[in-house]
Amino acid sequence: MKPTRAIVITGNGTNCEMEAAHACRLGGFDDVVIAHIAEILSGELRLDDFHFLNLTGGFLDGDDLGSAKAQANRLKHAAVSGSGEKLVEQFTRFIADGKLILGVCNGFQLMVKMGMLPGFDGDYLKQTVTLTHNDCGRFQDRWTYLKVDPASPSVFTGGIAEGIYLPVRHGEGKFLCDSDATLQRIESGHLAVLKYTAADYAVATMEFPCNPNGSTHAIAALCDSSGRLMGLMPHPEAFVHYTQHPRWTREQLPEEGDGLILYKNAAEYVRKNLI
Repeated sequence: MKPTRAIVITGNGTNCEMEAAHACRLGGFDDVVIAHIAEILSGELRLDDFHFLNLTGGFLDGDDLGSAKAQANRLKHAAVSGSGEKLVEQFTRFIADGKLILGVCNGFQLMVKMGMLPGFDGDYLKQTVTLTHNDCGRFQDRWTYLKVDPASPSVFTGGIAEGIYLPVRHGEGKFLCDSDATLQRIESGHLAVLKYTAADYAVATMEFPCNPNGSTHAIAALCDSSGRLMGLMPHPEAFVHYTQHPRWTREQLPEEGDGLILYKNAAEYVRKNLI
């Protein structure tokens, strides 16, 4: 059987690549590569050779044009050296081949600004949603309770009973849509995978600080209709072991952190569908 392969893209301001790679290995991927974006643009590495693409958190280009906007423009227009193709063609081919993409925090911001999410009607290059400045007007670094939509098509959240507990750390995490029609399509298609809630995981909330940014309908994560592409503002790679929990010395916790299931589900999907 061929090895399951994950790639974690770094460079231009990302800062969570080591944690994401570790989560992929713990989740069950046989081969995990951390690649600088320059290695992709030079043609040294190709996305075609991998099954799972991780777009990680950080501060791409210092967020100078807004979170991930400069990188989105770069990836949509840059050419791969010596290949005669644009890098965006590798992205669209990766999606068409049935592979998985997970964008976390800055990676989620990148996905929505490239147009990958929500990807209505198979158009992964048309932006219809965005992530912008938190309502509170400042950076938020706290832990959040996230209610999962059991009807979501997301590959990553299968097996989550009610919700998960993950940290956020962002200044631009407020989810917005370009129209009520877009929001309706997201909700009716169960594409809002995770929503901010209180500790009981009962109902989505707009109340701060449970909802740390004021996201529309408390949306914390979004997937496309295939469930293979997903972005979320909370950091699953930051909670893959119980010692990362803020109260691990005071509570009895299972060894695996809540975020690990996303990576385990990804590895299982690849083994069953892409190998």
